[in-house]
Formats: sequence, structure tokens, C-alpha cells
Amino acid sequence: MNFHGEKRSNQTHESNTDPYARLPRKGPGKEAKLSYSGNLLVENRNGLIVSSMVWEATGTAEPLAAMAMLEQIPGTGRVTVGGDKGFDTAEFVRECRNMCVTPHVAQNLGRRGGSAIDGRTTQHVGYRLSQKKRKRIEECFGWLKTIALLSRVRHRGTLKVDWIFTFACAAYNLVRMRDLMVATVPAQ
Repeated sequence: MNFHGEKRSNQTHESNTDPYARLPRKGPGKEAKLSYSGNLLVENRNGLIVSSMVWEATGTAEPLAAMAMLEQIPGTGRVTVGGDKGFDTAEFVRECRNMCVTPHVAQNLGRRGGSAIDGRTTQHVGYRLSQKKRKRIEECFGWLKTIALLSRVRHRGTLKVDWIFTFACAAYNLVRMRDLMVATVPAQ
């Protein structure tokens, strides 16, 4: 077919080698690239990856994956979850509270309608601490993209990409645990 002059979209363009990859944008004015959505759940204390999940890259993949991973957390105690401004939606905050998870997501005050996070959450010291610690997830993604070579995935299909993503996350945890052990053991 001749697509000259037409706008690219997931309905008109499909990869010949990987039909499950989608064309998301990182932001307005950015180019669309065929990719998947790799999602992580990281604990704040040591920066270890607790859960990982790969979904098709859609506009709602991150919050949906976060909800799926939060449902898998064992125990009945109350936990907190940090996130960027993309998670500051009324639906995500409501679902977190229904699951006894306190949402410590960054406030999106520039959005029409305001932030879904109110003063009940932001007044606590734990909220400010979560906002500092949530940047640890970027260290994980940086390692996965550079060291584990996941910036350009060499596998096709959601199941295979999820497998290699999970494998790389396990390798990251092993390296992180080694570094944590070296930091706690005194030099001899």
C-alpha cells in the first residue's frame, strides 16, 4: 500500500516482524517508535525490583500494569506506591485506596480539574520521602537499557519480551544485592 502523506497510526502501520509492537509517543511532538511497555515495581529501601511486567504500549498501559502488580503483593498490611504525574488520575488513586495502598504519586497541578492527590496525603513526611526515593526506579531502567541491552529488544512477541525483561530484572537484583553486601561488610 502507498501510505505517502498519511499519518502513521497503529491502525494503518504494523511491523512485518513483530505485530504486537505498538507506536507510542513519549510526549507531544516526539516521534512514534515501535515498542513495548516495560513496567517495574521497586521497593524503596534497597532499590530491588519486586515485580516486572511487559504490556503492549498503549496510553493506559502503565497504570493498568501498576494495578496488576500491586494486586500481587502478599500480605494484608498497608503499603505505599510512588509514581510520576502520569499516575495522578482519579481512577488510579481510587483503585489504590480500595486495595489499601496509599498512592504517593506526584501531583499534576497543571492538569484540568487539578490533582487527584489531596492534602491528606501530601502533608505527611512519608509522601515527601517517597517522592525522593521514587527516582530509584530510573536507575533500574537505566541499567536495563544500557547494561542488559534492552533499549533495542532483539526478541519478538509479548511473551518473549516479557521473559527477557524478567530475566534482566533478576540479573539487576543479583548485581544490586552484591553491591549492598559489599557496602555492609567491613573491609579487612
